[in-house]
Amino acid sequence: MKFPGDPYRLPEDKQQAMKRAKRLAWITIAFMISIIAVIGITMGSSEAMKAVWIEDLLSLIPPVAFLIGTRYFHRPPDAEFPYGYRRAVMIAFLTAAVALLGFGLYILIHAVLSLVMAEAPTIQTIEIFGRRIWLGWVMIAALVYSVIPPFILGRIKQPLAHELHQKALQTDANMNKGDWLAGLAGVLGIVGVAYGYWWADAVAAIIISVEILRDGLSDLRHSVAQLMNKRPSDVDEKPDPTPGKLQHELERLDWVRQARVRLREDGDVLTGEAFVVPRDEVDLLNRLGKAQEIAHAVDWRLHDVQIVHVRSLE
Repeated sequence: MKFPGDPYRLPEDKQQAMKRAKRLAWITIAFMISIIAVIGITMGSSEAMKAVWIEDLLSLIPPVAFLIGTRYFHRPPDAEFPYGYRRAVMIAFLTAAVALLGFGLYILIHAVLSLVMAEAPTIQTIEIFGRRIWLGWVMIAALVYSVIPPFILGRIKQPLAHELHQKALQTDANMNKGDWLAGLAGVLGIVGVAYGYWWADAVAAIIISVEILRDGLSDLRHSVAQLMNKRPSDVDEKPDPTPGKLQHELERLDWVRQARVRLREDGDVLTGEAFVVPRDEVDLLNRLGKAQEIAHAVDWRLHDVQIVHVRSLE
């Protein structure tokens, strides 16, 4: 039987998937640092390049938050935190969402002002191996590089996020999608400048800022909803069927007249209560213990689910 506050342990078949997800997070961090360095060296005065650079900086937050969350997630409860540290990752993503919104607004306002004031970007020439070359072509090469790793990593993370029901990993994959879309928008902006459309750079920055704002608003909505104990949902934000399954399993017990389930997302696990109305109170303590074992067997994410007997559900 599980007791309140017991540390959560992943099932054996999920531990290998989690190890792979952690490796992907470290690989993502390594690639994003290299992309940030390359974009930073080549961005010049381009608004689109600055927007891509900030987008890539912010892309470090999801994998770092995921690694921090998984490190603290399994810490046992103590006197100061009797329910453990499972919500550490939720706090990290709330902070990340606010940062995304702030930077997205900054890029949007700056790009709009550049467009209104008709500030054409100055893209100079540089000398490489004794030859003068337009910096824009170097920018495009850097942007193409910034597209490839996020595109590949994001597609690898998607099935893992579904297998582990990891919203943190899903957010990271979504951020990777935003990275390569921002990179493509940046390429179009620089190409536009090359053909004399000075405004293309600012327009590309605006498109990238809208993508950042979209991610920020989505993450903020989801993190606040979790902190407010919203009904559980899966990684695609569809209603999670687990509460209904749990209620059905409890109502199948011959000694249960009615059951009602109330679950919430506590980090990456589901916790809560199941209220049951017994037909009689014969051997009730053992019945409740077996019902709790049945409840935790419904789904591997269920943890700290307490079976509470009541006289009525009204």
